[in-house]
Amino acid sequence: MPNIKPISELRNYGAVLRDVAVGAPVFLTKNGHGRYAVIDIDEYREFEKITAWQRLKSELNKGFESGEKDGWIDSDDVRSRLEERYRV
Repeated sequence: MPNIKPISELRNYGAVLRDVAVGAPVFLTKNGHGRYAVIDIDEYREFEKITAWQRLKSELNKGFESGEKDGWIDSDDVRSRLEERYRV
């Protein structure tokens, strides 16, 4: 069951933080509506990894779709374009 508390509970933030655990965030409400989530730092780091992986996967999919639609570039052409662009 979710742990939901009014934001006024932060006056005693130690008690709020004791209730936070991996897989058990504390949701804070303001005027009766969900406003904030307090999560364990390890859970936040995992969230960041998943988000970064999703962004990378999305960009890779765009590249794949572009290759399928517009044709692929061979590795020698890619190398020469990069050397030209970045003066490697």
